[in-house]
Amino acid sequence: MTAAAAVEREPSERPVCWCCGNTFDEADLSRLGSHPEVGVCAGCAQWLHRRARSSADTGRRTPVAVARGAVATLRGRVMRAGAQDWPLIGPVLRRLDRHLP
Repeated sequence: MTAAAAVEREPSERPVCWCCGNTFDEADLSRLGSHPEVGVCAGCAQWLHRRARSSADTGRRTPVAVARGAVATLRGRVMRAGAQDWPLIGPVLRRLDRHLP
């Protein structure tokens, strides 16, 4: 698929996030500069950003890197416990997650 073909779609076909596979409006996807055929939704872009930052922090012992590692560890524990789906605390955790590194 060429870049021109990716950008010029039929109006009835909604673009798909290359990460999660969900359909979105074109305005809700971020396109990669050298590969405009690749579109990523905001949620997946945030996840990719966290993964990239985690890779960059590997081996660093700065206070910020340690704090991000602690948040990532806690996030993993919450996810394994399924607390993000609990009726009372789930919405609070999901809202808080948007603002954490």
